[in-house]
Amino acid sequence: MNIGIIGTGYVGLVTGVCLADSGNNVYCVDNDKNKISLLNSGVIPIYEPGLEELMLKNIKNERLIFTEDLDFAVKKTDVIFIAVGTPPQGNGEADLSNVFKVAESIANSINGYKVVVVKSTVPVGTCRKVDAIIREITDDFSVVSNPEFLKEGAAIDDFQRPDRIIIGINNNKWSSKAKEIIDEIYEPFVRTGAPIYFMDTNSSELTKYAANAMLALRITYMNELANMCSLTGANVDNVRIGIGSDKRIGKSFLFPGIGYGGSCFPKDVKALYQTAKANGYDFKLLKVVDEVNYYQKEVLLSYILKYFKGDISGKTFALWGLSFKPKTDDIREAPSLVIISKLLAYGAKIKAYDPIAMDNTKKVFPQVEYANEMYEALKGSDGLIIATEWNDFRVPDFKKIKDNLKDNVIFDGRNVYDPKKMKEFGFNYFSIGR
Repeated sequence: MNIGIIGTGYVGLVTGVCLADSGNNVYCVDNDKNKISLLNSGVIPIYEPGLEELMLKNIKNERLIFTEDLDFAVKKTDVIFIAVGTPPQGNGEADLSNVFKVAESIANSINGYKVVVVKSTVPVGTCRKVDAIIREITDDFSVVSNPEFLKEGAAIDDFQRPDRIIIGINNNKWSSKAKEIIDEIYEPFVRTGAPIYFMDTNSSELTKYAANAMLALRITYMNELANMCSLTGANVDNVRIGIGSDKRIGKSFLFPGIGYGGSCFPKDVKALYQTAKANGYDFKLLKVVDEVNYYQKEVLLSYILKYFKGDISGKTFALWGLSFKPKTDDIREAPSLVIISKLLAYGAKIKAYDPIAMDNTKKVFPQVEYANEMYEALKGSDGLIIATEWNDFRVPDFKKIKDNLKDNVIFDGRNVYDPKKMKEFGFNYFSIGR
């Protein structure tokens, strides 16, 4: 099948590469001339395990083409995915201007029946608006909602082996044809029995936000429990195991830490709150989740200030981990950024290390010193802060850590180490809820 992808950001690029790898001819469109040039030469703008290899393979096999020409891509394809960004506005509401501009451009280029798939994360009712925009020019199309559920660091596997695929199609004269086409596209990815759920577009759009908000809620709840454990002497690890063994609750997303980040959870929680507000409903729970998550990013700072008796001016801290989670270079809404900002405001210095995300962080904090390897960051530092649970940090040389730190203190924002072992090693060790 000939497929167009409008937008070569994280979602668009992963979608395009995976669809090309299943045998389709895919035309990826972006209005960034430099990005298109880099992609055509095999240079990938993001870090995602396995993505570069698949992209190069499908460029070589001539199934994956990158272009600035949207009109060309629309005319060459049967299905067009809209995968442009929907960044938050000042009040947290999703900015849909790019989605609507693309819809108008598609409408002006349609040369026969097309399925227009909205892959971007959009509020309830957006697909109906996209439909109305295109319908002003032609009715030879269907608009389909197909939210993405890709985890950064595992996006290829998530796309190729999904838990489920959500499709929103509203009933009209083309709905049966659109369903057949979508079934054909996703058939290679559901052979192991993963379900495709068909529903109306409003329900599909809300499902995306509801899923991310639920996961953010679980993380936030565990962080609140961890803070309570710190005050009462309970151990959050024991609590997590105790409640996670309940089949009604399950074990996923019950690990406490220093807050969630990335491009999805913070944005989607705010956007869902604003959508509810626009419909006359005060979704109080979401507002609290957002507030608690920001506070949680400062928890380690309170431990640091208490340990150094309120004065960290002139102190140097080694910071391991900058990305919001492992296996990605994404620092959007990363807790590390809040930690860095607060430490600098108190007059401290930072020596940071991350396996992937340092180049992105340098653009935000050029004044921070960046180490070439993890132990180099420790030299002359007064303490170690862990902000991301990269595998590199899980089983370090603790003797080397002690030999390089000026003070044997570790502030672990991801509960990477066992408190008992840390005590045996002679560290002053601070973690979340233990």
